[in-house]
Amino acid sequence: MKENVISTKSFAFAIEIVKLYKHITEYKKEYVLSKQILKSGTSIGANVREGINAQSRADFIHKFHIAQKESSETLYWLELLNETNYIDDETFEKLYPKAIEVYKIISSIVKSTKEKP
Repeated sequence: MKENVISTKSFAFAIEIVKLYKHITEYKKEYVLSKQILKSGTSIGANVREGINAQSRADFIHKFHIAQKESSETLYWLELLNETNYIDDETFEKLYPKAIEVYKIISSIVKSTKEKP
């Protein structure tokens, strides 16, 4: 079976987000912002998985568009957590490029799928 790059990357990213959530709640005792990034960061892969198993092209586009929006939201939470010192620069610089990469791949998939006849 052929590897699905975005499925693999979004799942690996979700694992890192779960670890980040555990760290923030355990060491920083922050529960609101951390819950937000947990939800958006893990939702990316869930929507990618749903899109891969979509019942129609329209359903595929819809699920991937949701994944794109969740990716954008995750970027926002990473920026906010970094600027408010809930995550350090090293953690931010490790996760942010991965989040950007996932966002770009999903955006490209949405765009190319919409352009196909």
